[in-house]
Amino acid sequence: MMIRLAITAALALGLSTPAIAQSAEERLASFRDRVERLEDQHDIEVLQATYGYYFDKGMWPEVADLFARNGRFEYGARGVYIGRDRIERALLLFGPERLAPGHLNNHMQLQAVIRVAEDGQTATARWQGMIMLSEPGANGIWGVGLYENEYVKEGGTWKIADLHFYVTGMTDYDAGWMRSAIPMEGMSAIFPPDEPPSERYRAFPSNYIPPFSFPHPVTGEPIEVVQPRDDLSGRE
Repeated sequence: MMIRLAITAALALGLSTPAIAQSAEERLASFRDRVERLEDQHDIEVLQATYGYYFDKGMWPEVADLFARNGRFEYGARGVYIGRDRIERALLLFGPERLAPGHLNNHMQLQAVIRVAEDGQTATARWQGMIMLSEPGANGIWGVGLYENEYVKEGGTWKIADLHFYVTGMTDYDAGWMRSAIPMEGMSAIFPPDEPPSERYRAFPSNYIPPFSFPHPVTGEPIEVVQPRDDLSGRE
């Protein structure tokens, strides 16, 4: 808000002739749009960071409330859950609500690339994910993955429209990446998803790269990803 007021005041002081006024009005409108998009990016970054903090601690109702009415949640190869109620129940597959002693469920989100649509109503973002997991009676797990998410503004508030976390690798804490590759969990028989996984791929030691939702920032060209061969997905 202070940024908007400062820009408005500075341009208003510079208006002296109709021609200059017209140019200044156009510049003001352009600056106003840019400031609004920056504010949108900030709000989305806070939204996604908040998701991470709630998810880490098993705050499943609070996590579900971050999603849009018809929000979609997809984690690895578990399938897609649609709607806040379904998402909240599906999150119990990751551990008890509020987590129990001995459970660790840390999901850090880094390297954000956020793109807001020109109308300021939708957005996409890609994040790098780092995972640390543990539960009683089992060894700890390291993990990595990528988020390709979509967001929508509902009632003036940014919410998650589609969260897709691609698990790209998981390993035993002690054994390490060169001696251990833990496969992704599939669809739950206890609480099946609403839709099957939207993509079929293998995690590490394969090197699947989720498609980029944004173009190259310098050339402006779409980023073409060459995926590894994989008989599971039909890439021969």
